[in-house]
Amino acid sequence: MKPYLIRAFILVLTCCLFSTQASAASERIGPNNLAVIVNEADPNSMEVGEYYLQARQIPSTNLIKVKLPAGKVKLSAWEFAGLRSNILPRLGPEIQAIVLIWTTPYAVECNSITSAMTLGYDAQQCKKTCDPGKPSPYFNSSVSQPYTTLGIRPTILLPVESVEQAKALIDRGVFSSFRLLPSSAYLLTTSDQARNARVPMFPKPMQIAASQLTIQRIEADSIQDRKDVMFYFTGKISVPHLDTLTFRPGAIADHLTSSGGDLLGKSQMSSLRWLDAGATGSYGTVSEPCNYWQKFPAPSIVMKHYLEGETLIESYWKSVAWPAQGLFIGEPLATPYARTQGAPSP
Repeated sequence: MKPYLIRAFILVLTCCLFSTQASAASERIGPNNLAVIVNEADPNSMEVGEYYLQARQIPSTNLIKVKLPAGKVKLSAWEFAGLRSNILPRLGPEIQAIVLIWTTPYAVECNSITSAMTLGYDAQQCKKTCDPGKPSPYFNSSVSQPYTTLGIRPTILLPVESVEQAKALIDRGVFSSFRLLPSSAYLLTTSDQARNARVPMFPKPMQIAASQLTIQRIEADSIQDRKDVMFYFTGKISVPHLDTLTFRPGAIADHLTSSGGDLLGKSQMSSLRWLDAGATGSYGTVSEPCNYWQKFPAPSIVMKHYLEGETLIESYWKSVAWPAQGLFIGEPLATPYARTQGAPSP
């Protein structure tokens, strides 16, 4: 099927999905609660932003346009203060989360732009990036309306290096709600001991019948030729064989390393490579965090919230205890397990 026919099909299915799942959607962040921020100086940002409004039936009033210098990876604290003060006053009380539709900028000094937008710029973390971070009030919480309850709006970045890849990412997020397929969670203990900090946070191997999910703990540096990937958590500078994997719509995948969130950096594998391979969400740090597990997604927690029917942005954000340096990327409203709410979770 041609891409434009697939997208027309998605829009029809989306209308049906929203009409039949209104009560479930009201309990979590949905299209009416999401602000879409685009950069007027970036044609890709503008095009993908408009596509996203249509694909998710987001009200046009939720679209906010800003002007940012093209290609600038990192903002100064002063530049970011201007950006944030431009955006926040334009958000109504119904807005509970934010998606930034661009690739750059993705950092504010040593902070990620997603954490700085959500919690404010943390200058203290930049004095020594290897120090512990400030606890997030959203961490592993039961909060369903973060702005209403906590006064924060979790933020995610939807990259637009390629318009077609960005639209495909959005399509995967939308498709994630339509059909649940048998899937696996791959939790790897690698030979890289320094990057195995999350291994104690791995859930035990099990099968969750209601969610059609098999959790596998594997001692290996990578997996390959797997066709059912919903979760993939590992710790390596670079992860090989991604081109041999098939990710389910809504899949979450990331690697614990120092600079995965430096999206256009060359020293380590960028978190963008997970999205290129077919994942719907990923995460990485933009400055040297040292290997505190608290600065990375805790697999058992992100999986728990996702399997309980929460959106990708809620589940991912709730899994990071100290998020100042961490960049969340992907399609925020993916909900592959919305129809299996109440199923056991790890």
